[in-house]
Amino acid sequence: MIQTDPVFDAPAESQAASPPGQFVRAIGRWSLIALVVNSTIGGGVFGLPSTVAAQTGRSSPWAVLIAGLALGIIIACFAEVSSRFTSAGGPYLYNRIAFGRAAGLQTAWMFWLAQVAAQAANANLLIVYLGEFWPEATRPLTRFLLLTSLIGFLAAINFFGVKAGTRINNIFTIAKVLPLLAIIGMGLIGVPGHSEAAIVASTIPPRAWIKAVMVLFFGLGGFESALAPMSEARNPRRDAPIALIVGFVCCMALYALIIWVVVSTLPDPAHSARPLADVARMFFGSAGGVLVSIGAITSVYGILSAKILAMPRVAYALAEQGDLPPVFAAIHSRFRTPYVALIVWTFCIWAFAVSGRFEWNLTLSVVARLFYYGGVCAALPVLRRKQPGEALFLVPAGPLFSTLGVIICAVLLTQVDFDQTMILAVTMLLALANWGWARKNG
Repeated sequence: MIQTDPVFDAPAESQAASPPGQFVRAIGRWSLIALVVNSTIGGGVFGLPSTVAAQTGRSSPWAVLIAGLALGIIIACFAEVSSRFTSAGGPYLYNRIAFGRAAGLQTAWMFWLAQVAAQAANANLLIVYLGEFWPEATRPLTRFLLLTSLIGFLAAINFFGVKAGTRINNIFTIAKVLPLLAIIGMGLIGVPGHSEAAIVASTIPPRAWIKAVMVLFFGLGGFESALAPMSEARNPRRDAPIALIVGFVCCMALYALIIWVVVSTLPDPAHSARPLADVARMFFGSAGGVLVSIGAITSVYGILSAKILAMPRVAYALAEQGDLPPVFAAIHSRFRTPYVALIVWTFCIWAFAVSGRFEWNLTLSVVARLFYYGGVCAALPVLRRKQPGEALFLVPAGPLFSTLGVIICAVLLTQVDFDQTMILAVTMLLALANWGWARKNG
């Protein structure tokens, strides 16, 4: 429940407050909700319906509800924990306060790895979609130039102020949701005439349900990066829980309805490479397919804009807490943006996008994300003991939610292919080295 507190925007005593008068608190509640939605809905919604349909057929909408229930437990933990903080950092800050510097740094490096890899994957997916209209886009030199210019453009916008970055994020959120709503509208009108064509699922084995839920679990993830720029939110302790819950419910509803339309319309959704484009083509011909492809490009570029707005604040938060060199906490005197952290974050996305494949980056993101999801769930009861009365949002039966969240993450980790174990181990070692440096430098 949301508690009323006249000093809800005051930082907890155990956290370091943001330097006064440096950041501009320009992100309101609705913009924060848009940031959650834009951080969650990416290119996956245009391809995941086929993957889910291959596992659960016509029952796929139920898989969305099961995944939503599992992820909802984790989001409830994030909502309570986030209502204690006003500073930047998101999961890094929460675990640092709960478990200490070493755990915070492990979280920060996993958080950084997950988001860099995911957005590098999205950047590559953007080139694939552009290739539908301009085959030259996928050639090495053109691909390099496109990735450089598209990522650089978003970085430039965010360099000139959080207000500009927030406006762009809001525009992309609306632009990506509209074509999805159009497809849902098509389905509501046209499904009765096409439902007999869809595959009727036979008995679905438990393992298929688990695989479908896991795919959807990661498709609905990414919300946590919206918590990174809380130093620039107007009322972070009150608005963060609301934004998480409202944004997640909206995203889950979109996924459920989209997947319902796909499995109720296409005769073989499991083998459709571009399921939403195929649905649109059934109703509007080739123009519908083009419209959805444009929507996919907008969606992928939109999620890149959300991450470039949010994630540099993680490096800023580490420097603010003394866990990175002070240069990462540098704020531009005119534009009030963490420009050094922004440049470093943008370079990391660009480097991973240029050098890595889509599947390689996606797997890295999936595994790293589970580690810090479980960490934040485990932090809930610890923070209740360390900061009694500080939360503005309390989860009923919080310790139970915390335990269930950790179990869900552990179970899903057993289902992940660990081909990228080496880079995860290197990331942990870098976090350990970072911890040693931070201890030595006080």
